[in-house]
Amino acid sequence: MEDAGFDVDSYTDPSTAISNFKAKRYDLLIIDVRMPSIDGFELYEHLHKIDPAPKVCFITAYEINYHALREIFSSHDQTCFLKKPIEMSDLISRINLELANSQ
Repeated sequence: MEDAGFDVDSYTDPSTAISNFKAKRYDLLIIDVRMPSIDGFELYEHLHKIDPAPKVCFITAYEINYHALREIFSSHDQTCFLKKPIEMSDLISRINLELANSQ
């Protein structure tokens, strides 16, 4: 992702992500729905309390009801949902689109 011009922090553990998260540092969060210890929605709630500004894209390989998720997150106009697998070029395009829509 750095090759695409993005400054990226990556975490495999939600607790580490929470402890390293800094307000006013991120424009976009890409959060996997399925993670160890807490799910991506719980991680989002923790991060959102620290800084509500970043847009968020949830990503998952599991079948989920995207319509239901959109209803849950309808008050969050900064939310998108991505399905794995996703080609890197498609991910980069989506990130650029999300970031352009936030300005």
